[in-house]
Amino acid sequence: MTPHPPKSPAALAVPRPAARPPAALTIALSLLAGACQGSSTSTSPPSEKTAGPSAAAPASAAPAAPTAAYKVGMVLVGPYNDKGWNQAHHDGIRSVLAKMPDVGFEYVDKVNPSDRPNVKGSQVADDLISRGARFVVYNSDDYKDDALETARKHPEVTVIHISGDYAWKEGKNHKPQPNLGNLMGRIETAQHIAGCAAALGTETGKIGYVGPLVNDETRRLVTAAYLGARYCWEKYQKKKPEDLTFKVTWIGFWFNIPGVTLDPTKVSDDFIGGGFDVLMTGLDTPEAALQAKKASGAGKKVKYVHYDHRAGCDLAPEICLGVAYYNWAPLYRDAIEKARAGKYASDFVWQGPDFRDLNGESSVVGFGPGAALGEAQAPLGAFVIELANGLDLFKGPLKFQDGTEFLKDGEAATPQQIWYLPQLVRGITGPSK
Repeated sequence: MTPHPPKSPAALAVPRPAARPPAALTIALSLLAGACQGSSTSTSPPSEKTAGPSAAAPASAAPAAPTAAYKVGMVLVGPYNDKGWNQAHHDGIRSVLAKMPDVGFEYVDKVNPSDRPNVKGSQVADDLISRGARFVVYNSDDYKDDALETARKHPEVTVIHISGDYAWKEGKNHKPQPNLGNLMGRIETAQHIAGCAAALGTETGKIGYVGPLVNDETRRLVTAAYLGARYCWEKYQKKKPEDLTFKVTWIGFWFNIPGVTLDPTKVSDDFIGGGFDVLMTGLDTPEAALQAKKASGAGKKVKYVHYDHRAGCDLAPEICLGVAYYNWAPLYRDAIEKARAGKYASDFVWQGPDFRDLNGESSVVGFGPGAALGEAQAPLGAFVIELANGLDLFKGPLKFQDGTEFLKDGEAATPQQIWYLPQLVRGITGPSK
């Protein structure tokens, strides 16, 4: 099926009184408020615990409830408390299950070749299922084949794969499997906002992006951030696009693996040493924020834009321009409720923001402004209103890095063209492969 569209932004289209700030802008600022003003916590479900091969339970884990009528299992590619991608998933499903006291929960984190050599995600899932899990989540694109294997091996179990596309009938890789579904937040919109915040926050015109590995997903997210930065650089900063430097350096994985990837701490420091005064990140972990904080403490003018986790600005509030984040709770709640009722059907969900309340409970993706925005929060709010009212930045004319045409003048990209983006677009420095 086609990706689920974002909800209508019609509620934002209101008149602008002359004697006060524009009403639409006021609404935008209220939509943007709050997400970076302190993190929220959720109560751990009483049945939570870790499980699986060589799993080390966090100190806060509570004992499992052996009488749970239904059990959810989760396979995490990185640490559950990484202040990024994995913590956003862990927190999101915890917040849902906290309201389902009869549902058990077990997870295994750090399921990757570095932390658990020779342990496959499907092996971890088999163990979770043997312990009673009837709903299993794989939270990384790297698990696409593990998820399919698990779904085929255990047809009575609902298997959810995050960021994959095997359930997308109109996608390139559709593999029909009734109990396998894909969930993903349409973070590209929030990345537009993140890029805009970076462009409004830079004084040097140099934005550095610390990227993970290179694939379709990461190319489209970097491109989305660049398109937002370029638009706001031109419209709100009134500067020429050729005077904006937007560079990505890929480290080789979602987080640092010593001896295998580039060190994201060094990559961040290299950006700062090269005059880049705004750091963005696509990693699961917070090195960009931490090194920006260190440099700022040493007297350098540097700011950052965080990614993944809503509390990203808490790392260094005074230099944070904002955070593009996922709110996984609505997607998990819907899928778990359907599965428990025996009504889950294979589905591909790529859900965008709810512009009626961008940082509310119903919005799957959001953007929280940081204190470092200062007066730039006003133009950022205006940009959010433009997006809510239909501004499409994946619209031509756009060329790929190699000069070939991506989109003709006035042509809007299809969901497939965005999802399977084969190259970065022209204007971005850094490799596409």
